[in-house]
Amino acid sequence: MTGWLRSAGAAALLATLLAGCTSSPGPGQRGPNSEGMSADQFGQTDFNRTVTLEVRDNLASLYVLLDKLYRRNPREWRKTGVADQAKAIALVKHSIEVRIPPGDLAGLRDVQILAVSLDPNYSGDRVAAFIYGLADTIIAAHNGKTRLYATDALDGQRIYNAARNVEAAAWLLASRRNSQGEPLLLANEMSLNATNLSFEREFGAIIGRLDLIANLLGENTRRIGINYAQGLLLFNFLPVR
Repeated sequence: MTGWLRSAGAAALLATLLAGCTSSPGPGQRGPNSEGMSADQFGQTDFNRTVTLEVRDNLASLYVLLDKLYRRNPREWRKTGVADQAKAIALVKHSIEVRIPPGDLAGLRDVQILAVSLDPNYSGDRVAAFIYGLADTIIAAHNGKTRLYATDALDGQRIYNAARNVEAAAWLLASRRNSQGEPLLLANEMSLNATNLSFEREFGAIIGRLDLIANLLGENTRRIGINYAQGLLLFNFLPVR
């Protein structure tokens, strides 16, 4: 009986420690933003989980940019005829989730939509088109998926290309002008009165995540060959019991 109580006490202590390790940060604190357990995670490898979180965080960054761009360019969301900015944001998020572009961009995809969004002659909601184009570019590079599983095979070159497309889009956003010489969209600001580089930081985070996954994909391919060669060299025996 004493041994059973000792075991039960140890189990309770372990549960308490684990609960403390996995608890969410308190108010005002920042920490890792993981996901709760779900049934589909049993079909994912560690790397699948990494890529899934990368896509999730990149879309979250795009939604931050969506809010910031609408705040600095309210004329854009007003073009849609919705009641307020929150409704406009919800519409763009839904479009991204179901991968159906805004009505005036039907038939276009990823970089095609990005190109239109930065065309001085485009008269639609430029913010919606820009963010949708970026999101569709990132999702397309991940084989059209936002959650990856053991059966999925990604092409590191496509992820790398997506990172370069985000870089190009950020540069064009900062440099494109209309016929009056005004920015197509107000974003970063550097003046005597204010400095706001939050857009640049968000773009940098997206590019960094994409580049990391592209590099990891290249490393995974290389390690397959190395691990096989190491197995032959070390003559590893397989366990029989």
